[in-house]
Amino acid sequence: MLPTLVRRQFTGLIPPKIATPSHLSAGSGAGLAPLVNFYSKLPKGRAPPATFDPEKKALNRLGLTLLFFFGVGYTIDYNMHLKYHKNHPH
Repeated sequence: MLPTLVRRQFTGLIPPKIATPSHLSAGSGAGLAPLVNFYSKLPKGRAPPATFDPEKKALNRLGLTLLFFFGVGYTIDYNMHLKYHKNHPH
């Protein structure tokens, strides 16, 4: 494989400073030492449980309600505009 193809495939998995063509296209595992060093520093085990935030949920619900009413109002206004211009051109 070409080094550019390998680098493009691994961009989401390997940080850009580590994913260099010389490390990825090397025949031995010697070039993978920075990669192993990076992944050994990542936290291990399960993620901590998510906490419940009632304020965030209330703001989310309020925002969705406002967005819903805006969408309904815009739809009604747009349809009325189309009905008006059906008989009265610009």
